[in-house]
Amino acid sequence: MTNTAIASPIHFEEVFSTKKGSIYQSDSENCWYIDFAGKLARFDYRNLLKLKKAVYNIDIENILLTSDKSADVEIIFICACDHCYVLSLIQIIALKELLQGTFVMLDLNHIIQDRLFRLVV
Repeated sequence: MTNTAIASPIHFEEVFSTKKGSIYQSDSENCWYIDFAGKLARFDYRNLLKLKKAVYNIDIENILLTSDKSADVEIIFICACDHCYVLSLIQIIALKELLQGTFVMLDLNHIIQDRLFRLVV
C-alpha cells in the first residue's frame, strides 16, 4: 500500500500591491508571501516585522547624499529566515512603499474589525 500525499491548495489573499510587488496572506499556512524582486518569499508575521524594521532602518537620504564611490546596493538579511534581498536604492524605496501600504491595510482591517465588534456587542 502506498501513501500518497494530497497537497491542499494554498489560498492567498492579496493584502497590498504596487507595480513593483505584492504581499499576500495565507490563513491556511498562517504566513505571508512577498512577491518582490523576482522571487516569492514566505514569511511568518514575526519575520515580516523584522523585514519592516530592517528596511525602515536604511537611511536612504544619507546614502544618496554620500559622495563615496561605494555601491548603491543594500543586503537585507533577516535572522531565522531563509531569504536574503540584495536591492538597489530604487528597489529599497519600492519595498518600503510595499511594506508601508501593507501595514496600513492591516491597521485598517484591525480598526474595522474593532468597530464592527463594538457595534455587535
